[in-house]
Amino acid sequence: MDREALHGTRMLEREAQLPTVKTKESIQMNLEHGLPSAASIQDRTIPLFNRTGLRFHHAGTFASRPYLQDMNDLGGQDVAIVGAPFDGGTTYRSGTRFGPQAMRAISALGTGYNFEMGVDLWESLDIVDVGDISVIPANIEKTFDQIDKAIGYIHERAVFPVVLGGDHSIGYPDIRGIAPQIDGNVGIIHFDRHSDLSEYNLDERMHGTPFFHATNIPNAPATNLVQIGIGGWTGSRAGVGIARERRASVITMTDVDRWGLERVCELALEIAWKDAKAVFLSFDIDCVDPGFAPGTGTPEAGGFTPREVFRMLDIIVREGLVGMEVVEVAPPYDVGDVTSLLGVRVINNVLGTLVNEGKLGVRPDATIKSDPAVNAEQADEGNVGG
Repeated sequence: MDREALHGTRMLEREAQLPTVKTKESIQMNLEHGLPSAASIQDRTIPLFNRTGLRFHHAGTFASRPYLQDMNDLGGQDVAIVGAPFDGGTTYRSGTRFGPQAMRAISALGTGYNFEMGVDLWESLDIVDVGDISVIPANIEKTFDQIDKAIGYIHERAVFPVVLGGDHSIGYPDIRGIAPQIDGNVGIIHFDRHSDLSEYNLDERMHGTPFFHATNIPNAPATNLVQIGIGGWTGSRAGVGIARERRASVITMTDVDRWGLERVCELALEIAWKDAKAVFLSFDIDCVDPGFAPGTGTPEAGGFTPREVFRMLDIIVREGLVGMEVVEVAPPYDVGDVTSLLGVRVINNVLGTLVNEGKLGVRPDATIKSDPAVNAEQADEGNVGG
């Protein structure tokens, strides 16, 4: 027997005879609908927004909202859900690349209606899921370029970006994509148990570094950065030094206990909005106690309860946002999808408050007042028993 008799040799030759028509068509469709990638990407068959690609990319849409296949059609919608399935910036437990997929899957559990908030998101907002950004798993900087360009594209189309992470390293390119388009300063409200203000982790811009680099952006100064929930035993002293030097505002769990949720939120709004034109919300799921959110890469006991988070977001979001991210959801460590579900609820609550405050979409009371049929029905109901 020689090499030519091997089945492997025959299959090598067989592959050369297989057609590539559908593959080429798929690549072309990806590039047309997903847009060209960032300039740093050498493989020009990789689109900016993934339309087939890696197996951990999205399957299904967020809350069964419509999927926008062709990114050239973005514009006129209120909200774009976009995944950034990247965990190459993780320093401990990886797995957040599956966060977007898991949050989309569990989001099917709910409806667009919230009784306590008195809002129906599906009636008030035009929400589309634009799929995932094409990340480069082995390259942080190229992934940052992709995310920067993608989020910038969504924002310049006047659509509110909701980013599903992904580890927290993506916070930097998320802000980098938006800030240059704002005519004035951008404030950042950052929920986390860790400050994420180190210059580098392990010689790279990992998930402990996004706000060092974000506050290097000329119009995103650290004086407009508010960090809420910081504490515990997994933080970095290097980040503490940066916060002190740059005069970032750090609100610990001790502060929350001492001053109360409302006063802390009022202070956060005052600092983030001081001389700023917009505020970005960065929500790290590990700010919630791991008893409620076990599915995360760097858990830290002593965080918020979900109800505390919802109350704080309701106050903070009232002044409006320019975009938001939910990061560090790591499904491999989750129990019964409770962490993924919490991430979804954070997003829904933020959107609900933005609607109710008239900062996004159509307010429920405005919808009621403009609908003669509803007004007539309400008038009839008011006359019952009169």
